[in-house]
Amino acid sequence: MIGTDELLGKLPTSLWIGSKQVPGSGGGTFPVHNPATGAVLVEVADATVEDGKAALDAAAAAQADWATTPSRERAQILRRAWEIVLERRDEFALLMTLEMGKPLSESQGEVDYGAEFLRWFSEEAVRVNGRYRESPSGRGRILVTKEPVGLTLAITPWNFPLAMGTRKIAPALAAGCTMIVKPAAETPLTMLLLAEVLRDAGLPDGVLSILPTSRSSALVAPLFEDSRLRKVTFTGSTTVGKMLLKQAADRVLRSSMELGGNAPFVVFDDADLDAAVDGAMAAKMRNTGEACTAANRIYVDNAVRDEFSAKLTARMKSLQIGPGDAEGTQVGPLVSAKQLSIVADLVADAVDKGAVVETGGAVAGDVGYFYEPTVLTGVPADARILKEEVFGPVAAIVGFDGEAEGVAAANDTEYGLAAYIYTAGLDRALRVSRALEAGMVGVNRGIISDVAAPFGGVKESGLGRESGSEGIEEYLEIKYIALP
Repeated sequence: MIGTDELLGKLPTSLWIGSKQVPGSGGGTFPVHNPATGAVLVEVADATVEDGKAALDAAAAAQADWATTPSRERAQILRRAWEIVLERRDEFALLMTLEMGKPLSESQGEVDYGAEFLRWFSEEAVRVNGRYRESPSGRGRILVTKEPVGLTLAITPWNFPLAMGTRKIAPALAAGCTMIVKPAAETPLTMLLLAEVLRDAGLPDGVLSILPTSRSSALVAPLFEDSRLRKVTFTGSTTVGKMLLKQAADRVLRSSMELGGNAPFVVFDDADLDAAVDGAMAAKMRNTGEACTAANRIYVDNAVRDEFSAKLTARMKSLQIGPGDAEGTQVGPLVSAKQLSIVADLVADAVDKGAVVETGGAVAGDVGYFYEPTVLTGVPADARILKEEVFGPVAAIVGFDGEAEGVAAANDTEYGLAAYIYTAGLDRALRVSRALEAGMVGVNRGIISDVAAPFGGVKESGLGRESGSEGIEEYLEIKYIALP
């Protein structure tokens, strides 16, 4: 197992442009912190507008050759990258734990999950299909092809530093698109290490650039205005996504947006309660609750609400809090002081309005950004925590009477990313799944993300789909050729 000092000592910390490290035109840096201690891990180069133009120049110069590179060659590069990531699993896992805070076991799981996008899309690269047919009119033939969208900007979040990058990079490269990635300022190190892996796997110069920056808006705005940029893909908050869509509208940029979520977890009166508690723990506490698919609003039929609440409270109370790299840690720190404050404010608002704290409900310790695993019951309808994405280890339980009321409560949100239901009845499972306004529904399971399945939401949770066979389509344009 690699040590922290050894890992930090060999990390790339400069910008990544043209398949090599560059210091950045401004010479500035910004710190990356360990959320378990608040200490600075390393300083990273801070990209400027000039660096953004340099990355655009490199990507534009590489686009034509990359688009015409045989799909089998692109596939082999991605496949080799998958192998290298797994070979360096310990490095990636420790790095994510250090810069993001999640327990090491979860980081190891993310390495496996994130690497799988590289393998999946290496296989999809050679399966891009068009079609040919005679025109029904008899006056010609129809040829339909799919071609790379072109130069793409990806803006990735901090909560899954590897997987949110590979979920965008892998299909773009498979389709023949060059890409610039602007990683979150909290977690740029994992993405820089991935760039090094892709270079080692044989990715040509200029196809991928990584631009860490502490001034995201200043860097991104000029990129949107450049006519060479053809697409933007973003994962993050709905608020930021809306602003990016407004910028993209000026040039009608192809856009895919994976935005916020406030997932309902609905437990019906016929559910296996022990299984439902297991599912709620997985759906709520994965990544310390810092996931867009997290079950934030837990609706339980009043006939079983007390029993479910007691079981969930006991499980949450038993969790061990600590630094992600400490043995036995099940709940790591939140990513920043800002995120800790948001979680604390949402809990305080709910309690002020009448919610009962069954366990937790407070900041944990004096060092780092830890919050106690928390269960709230009797949460009133006007509590902010039922309307806003909490992104932390807090479960808000609300009772309901009957299927119709449960579905209505679940749908009472502007978000529509994920939803979860627990029931013993197949008819009810299918009926409620259709009624729920969400892009993804988990039936009697608390983890739904799958590399082979389309990921995305409806309403204000986003546009487009990632992963699955659908994921590569986001990076392809359809061309119709009329033949005689």
